[in-house]
Amino acid sequence: MTALRSRAFDLLLGGWTALFGALIPALLWADARRLRGVSRLWVSGVMGLLRTVIGLDHVEIGSANRPTGPCLIVCNHQSTWETIAFIRLFPDVAIVAKEELLKIPVFGWYLRHSPMITIDRESGTQALRRMVEGAKAALAEGRPVLLFPEGTRKDPDEAIAFKRGVELLYGRLDVPVLPVVVNSGRFWGIGNPAKRPGTITMSCLPLIPAGLKAGEMMERAERVMEEERRRIG
Repeated sequence: MTALRSRAFDLLLGGWTALFGALIPALLWADARRLRGVSRLWVSGVMGLLRTVIGLDHVEIGSANRPTGPCLIVCNHQSTWETIAFIRLFPDVAIVAKEELLKIPVFGWYLRHSPMITIDRESGTQALRRMVEGAKAALAEGRPVLLFPEGTRKDPDEAIAFKRGVELLYGRLDVPVLPVVVNSGRFWGIGNPAKRPGTITMSCLPLIPAGLKAGEMMERAERVMEEERRRIG
């Protein structure tokens, strides 16, 4: 039954996405804010399909920790779910994403024109420079910036460990860090295409202030996020 529901979701997702692909010609001259609004509508539909077809919902804890102004959001990465859901859960968010995502039909077009911060991870220092420049531009518009500091999706039982880049970004931006932990891999994980029913937990942890040494921020974020990963399971 899980496999059948997952297959039905995939088919319905394809149809829902094709509808937004058909809207592209009418949106060619739309500004980025309007495009992000359309993207959030698409995400709302995807999350609705997850609830009704799969039985997969989410709950947020620690919402009071969200800042009122722009910040750098660092989140562990276990699933496609957070890549999609955060577009609605953090309105106007600028996601640091790998450039390969631009090749995905429809989704890639909206990603490029929202715009998000896309980088080629193989280009080294050039990718880091582009990430910093894109993040500064987004923050100047009042948008939060989302980074998956682990670099790729990981098994839900694997410890959280940041890759290079997050400390550079923190040091250049002078904004607080909002650590966020999800357990989405329990329900929509790597190596298992079937989506399973249940409730994903998204936990927003207390803010880490701007102005710390980059290494101190990184150590603190890794520690509190790993503790929360173990707690929410």
